[in-house]
Amino acid sequence: MGSNVNGGLSPHHRHYHRHFNFCAGPAALPTPVLERARDEMLDYQGRGLSVMEMSHRSAAYMAIAEKAEADLRDLLAVPANYRVLYTQGGATQQFAAVPYNLLGPGGRANVINTGIWSKKAIAEARHLFGDVHVAASSEAGGHLAVPRPEEVVLSNDAAYLHFTANETIGGLAFDYIPGSEEGGPRRPDGSEAPLVCDMSSSILSGPLDVSQFGVIYAGAQKNIGPAGLVVVIVRDDLLDRARTDMPSLFGYQALADAGSMINTPATYSWYLAGLVFEWLKDEVGGLAAMEAINARKAARLYGAIDASDFYSNPIAIPNRSRMNVPFVLNDSRLDKTFLAEAEAAGLLNLQGHRSVGGMRASLYNAVPEAAVEALVDFMADFENRRG
Repeated sequence: MGSNVNGGLSPHHRHYHRHFNFCAGPAALPTPVLERARDEMLDYQGRGLSVMEMSHRSAAYMAIAEKAEADLRDLLAVPANYRVLYTQGGATQQFAAVPYNLLGPGGRANVINTGIWSKKAIAEARHLFGDVHVAASSEAGGHLAVPRPEEVVLSNDAAYLHFTANETIGGLAFDYIPGSEEGGPRRPDGSEAPLVCDMSSSILSGPLDVSQFGVIYAGAQKNIGPAGLVVVIVRDDLLDRARTDMPSLFGYQALADAGSMINTPATYSWYLAGLVFEWLKDEVGGLAAMEAINARKAARLYGAIDASDFYSNPIAIPNRSRMNVPFVLNDSRLDKTFLAEAEAAGLLNLQGHRSVGGMRASLYNAVPEAAVEALVDFMADFENRRG
């Protein structure tokens, strides 16, 4: 076989075969994005170096960053009075950054508890600042349905209301925006509290009215790009509420003033995110088109589950996630066999989260409809043979 100067197989002799990846994160990326990144890997636009090797303050990289922001703003119709920030630390770091930035000298964090990720947000705010008000919770019902709008009650000193739009592990999604019926979450005295949302596993899966939120944040490794980047969208009037004792890298105002470059950012992840935004605009046709595709994928898989006596999903139908579909086999002794045969069939990463077990198929934007068809066919065949 041929080899290149650095050893190993020559590119002419490498063969790539991509399976269907249902991983919850880091998740599948669009094949056209990966192909373009491959083509630009060693020599970006004739400059003789990789994006990974560029100075983040060079004109070439600044053009990449500016286009990524412009495309994201276009996709989400982000209003002019919102800043788009790129930071690191995962969405988990935002569990601390949000209260640091919004609690200011007073006020209390208000959080809706719908599962593991919202509970982590509650725990972090309590760890840092003590008292947290749980404005509503689905825990008593096993997190099988989200609290209804009338159950969400803020404290008088609510600095903000935080919720997780889509619980990645439990497959539980909000079918409404808390407080949206009145133009925003309301404290008992009638005043408005900013709405903060963790959209890590649902952002860019469909159109969104950003103006209903004070802060939106999302880890990149599901619908945006590779791990290592967090997108934060924050309304201008919330930039000056931060506590003075927080780590400087957490500050939304400081990040906004520095163009998200207080320190060296995750430059390659930012570049790849920009390629995903281009793909959504130019090849998918925007978020309305993406939403229609995602609706078809989810309907196909849930339909197969509901039509079967062999598989089941316990989530209330209005709150079933389109992004993360957990399901169980009626005989858990077959779980390992199911996973092994699925992997042999090229259906990867279907094991449920270790905290809940069972199966989980994540149907993020980059997972094609063909992947869902292949999974449904495999499930039917497995049931016929093992049921």
